[in-house]
Formats: sequence, structure tokens, C-alpha cells
Amino acid sequence: MFNLTGKTALVTGSTQGIGFDIAKTLSEHGAKVFVHGSKEEKTKAAAKNLSGAVPVWADLSAEDCDEKLYAQTGDVDILVICASVQTKKKWNEFTKEDFDNHIDVNVKSSYFLIKKYAPKMQENTWGRIVTIGSVNQYNQHAELCLYGMTKCAQYKLVKNIAPSLAPHGVTINNVAPGAILTPRNDSALADPQFKKLVESKIPAGYVGMPQDISPAVLLLCSEEGRYITGTEIVADGGMSL
Repeated sequence: MFNLTGKTALVTGSTQGIGFDIAKTLSEHGAKVFVHGSKEEKTKAAAKNLSGAVPVWADLSAEDCDEKLYAQTGDVDILVICASVQTKKKWNEFTKEDFDNHIDVNVKSSYFLIKKYAPKMQENTWGRIVTIGSVNQYNQHAELCLYGMTKCAQYKLVKNIAPSLAPHGVTINNVAPGAILTPRNDSALADPQFKKLVESKIPAGYVGMPQDISPAVLLLCSEEGRYITGTEIVADGGMSL
């Protein structure tokens, strides 16, 4: 099961955290993986930790990010969009630059990457696209107004595109993680009191790890997940309930 031998996969935002573990999991199941980051040195260092992985880099806030990535990867069978921007401020403190950056990286680049890579998947009558959302699609956070908004938009994009891709053997889904111990959350969760507060809101009773997210992505990227499209897997320990 879950044999990805012969498949190629691009995982954006895969130099660390959830993205890196997804890239690792897909690689372990046979896929040739393109590890992506915005900085060349960091991306090359991450790719060295995965057998056969190829580093590619592009700033997803740039107008031509889809062209830059495609020039490095060519067509792929699997596209996992994990990279995102998350800035914490009160709802009325965000600048226009903050707003544009969230939209450009979390929504605009998702749309144009899907648009760029989907045609060959359709031609091949096989393809898998997975976006990585967030529990903030459902829960309210006093300092993640823009982040939550863009993740809702990204999931709506998935649902709208799915019916057009399905007849061509291409699935597109969203995976929404809850509170996960990653470099993005390390400093906050290092505070025992704050961690305890977060865990009190999770029915499962603990903060998740990247390894709690990757299996869901693996299912959706595999042949075993062929009948799942236009929906999502919420992997949050019940936090969104």
C-alpha cells in the first residue's frame, strides 16, 4: 500500500516542520521529491537529509514564483502546497504590506501553482494536489485574523477546482492541522503555562507532531486515496470541535 515509486512530488515549504516531514514521508514511499524553500542555502541543507531529494527555491510572494519553480522541477505527479505566511497581530494592527503578503503567499501562489502543474496531471490522467490548511479555518484566534482568512480561501479554492479535475483522474484536497510542535510554534509552546492552556482546548489532550499530519497527506497522494477529492482531513486532535 501507499507505493509512490515512479512518482515525482513537489512539496512547498518543506525545509522544516510539517513540510519537511511530508517530503520525508513521500520519499520513504518511493517518490522523487523536490524540497522547496525561499532561501537556497537552507533548502539545499534540508534536501541533503532526504535520499534522492532535489532542492528548489523560489519566493512565493514573487509575481513569477510559479514560473521559477516550474523551470526547476518540470511537471510533477504530486503537488503539496505547505508553505505559508503567518503573522501574529491584533486584527486592526495589520498593515497593507502584511495583508498583501498573506494573500500573495497563502492564496495567490496556491492558485497559480495549481494552474501551472495541473494540466500535465490531467493529460496523464493521474495527479494529486494537497493544500495544507489550518485549524484556524474553524477556530478564532485574536492574532491570526489574516492567516485564518487566507486558509479559508485556500480551502474554498480546493472545493471549486475539484469537480473540473476529477474527470481526468486528478484529486485535490486539503489537510488542516491543529496545534503542531514545529519551529513556527516552538518558542510559544516552550512556555509550560501557555502549552497547558493550548492543550486544554484539544480534546485529545496534547499538541501534535508533524508525524501526525504526514500520514493523511500520504493517503491523499496515493492510489489508495483516488476516490477522495474536494474535501479535507482535519488532523487537530479535536481542537476544531
